[in-house]
Amino acid sequence: MPSLMPRATLLPDLFRYLEQGWPFAGLTEHHPVRIEEYLEDGTYVLRAEMPGFDPDKDVKISVAGDQLSITAERTVDKHDKAHSEFFYGSFARTVRLPAGADVNAVEARYDAGILEITVPVKEEADTREIPVIVKK
Repeated sequence: MPSLMPRATLLPDLFRYLEQGWPFAGLTEHHPVRIEEYLEDGTYVLRAEMPGFDPDKDVKISVAGDQLSITAERTVDKHDKAHSEFFYGSFARTVRLPAGADVNAVEARYDAGILEITVPVKEEADTREIPVIVKK
């Protein structure tokens, strides 16, 4: 006779680990932290989903030349009366800044698990077309 008591299942835990990415970070091209980047009104914007990170302790942002790097490391321990678990991992991502990016004016904000980095982009020097003269 089948039991009417609910049984713990492996699937919810498995899906949670797959979504986090860290146990498999070296095995796939998947980045555990999703980012988006775009240009808007003369500003380069990079947004990264980083819930659970402490921006004061866990996140470092640096600029070298035209490269913007984000590194983060997190360790989380959860304990209650009947359950104990921990998560840990590191993340690093480097993106190339667009031409004209003002690397001296980079700003970063963290709100509700989203890290947003903004970089003003200077207008490129005036460009002009050079006509090609065909000799006859």
